[in-house]
Amino acid sequence: MQEQKITELEKEKLLLATQSILKGQEEERSRMAKDLHDGLGGLLSGVKLQLGAMKGNLILSEEHGRTFNHALSKLDESISEMRRVAHNMMPEALMKLGLQQALQDYCDGLSESQDFKINTEFYGLEKRMESSFEIVIYRIVQELLNNSVKHSGASTILVQVMRQDKNLTITVEDNGKGFDIDPVLKGAGLINIRSRVDYLKGQLDIKSEPGKGTSVYIDCIIEDNG
Repeated sequence: MQEQKITELEKEKLLLATQSILKGQEEERSRMAKDLHDGLGGLLSGVKLQLGAMKGNLILSEEHGRTFNHALSKLDESISEMRRVAHNMMPEALMKLGLQQALQDYCDGLSESQDFKINTEFYGLEKRMESSFEIVIYRIVQELLNNSVKHSGASTILVQVMRQDKNLTITVEDNGKGFDIDPVLKGAGLINIRSRVDYLKGQLDIKSEPGKGTSVYIDCIIEDNG
């Protein structure tokens, strides 16, 4: 009994440490996202306005005019990319509109003009949860989707997040090339996902075979109905 109690205390200590690390990570993401969006974004937008105003007062050759327009176009792309990065670090939709809308926005943005389709199924997410839970769930889905998009070669991906009372399940499936699961389970690639699942006191189940796609299923209990 004493050994069991020591083991439980060690697990609790590890969980508290993980929670502290994840909280620190999200606070840093939020700070950096704000700095990017409000600080750097404001500066770049100011430069764009100044260059746009200068354009009408400059006499340029045709070649220099094309170069100037190309520079403005690249500046526009830079501003858009910066805003995309800031949004991924801390999406405003998650804070303002909730988990379901944030997940839908992320899936729509990820699959826009791509060769793959992301199908979504959400249930029971209308009622807000504690913000720390929503952030962790969002990060889990985000990371699983990114892994699928980068490595699976899938044409169809399913994202399913279901909540009924205190039970919440996350499913991400794809029809991609699959993989040999043993080396992946032993590797470092799942550390972030596992730590977040542990934060939710959940269970992680991964099924995959070469040529048969991949299915990731997470089952957890949300203690606070917030």
